[in-house]
Amino acid sequence: MTHTPLPVILLAAGASTRMRGRDKLMEDVGGQPLLRRQAQLALCLGPVTVALPPAPHPRYTALSGLEVTALPISDAAEGMGASLRGAFAVLPPKTPAAMVMLADMPEVQAADLTRLAAAVDLNSETLIWRAATEDGTPGHPIIFAAALFDQLRQLSGDDGGRAVVRGAAGCVQLVPLPGQRARLDLDTPEDWAAWRTQQREK
Repeated sequence: MTHTPLPVILLAAGASTRMRGRDKLMEDVGGQPLLRRQAQLALCLGPVTVALPPAPHPRYTALSGLEVTALPISDAAEGMGASLRGAFAVLPPKTPAAMVMLADMPEVQAADLTRLAAAVDLNSETLIWRAATEDGTPGHPIIFAAALFDQLRQLSGDDGGRAVVRGAAGCVQLVPLPGQRARLDLDTPEDWAAWRTQQREK
């Protein structure tokens, strides 16, 4: 699926509750807010829908000037299920597959997204293409085939798409990415401080 635009759903409606007043998606990565960086990466694949908290919110400003669709999730406090439900509900009809990308993973690169998208074979029995660590531990992003969209539109709570992934067991292809970047997310100020120290030492 290398040459076909792939819709991307960027999940950015969470509350950063463990950041003690800071917003992890507004943390500086490479001179710009993490959220803006992630949205720019996603645009390399196709149209991007960003699930966001209700406006007004600083995250909207972080996306200023980017050709993305900002999707306010009125019930974002419910959890990731609300974001997935809302985002999959607005995908254009006949969309063959869509990527779900977490906004808080600062080591994911454009080449990783392209590699994952290139693995998609809509003529196979595979329903999910999932990024993994170098040693094969499942992570993110995840691409879902259209056959699973109805289930994703009915999600609730904070389980996210885990139930859908479990239900598709046997139809999941893992796509290893370098190192641990498919699982590295930064949820606390300490996580961010440690990561920045590591980056400076590279």
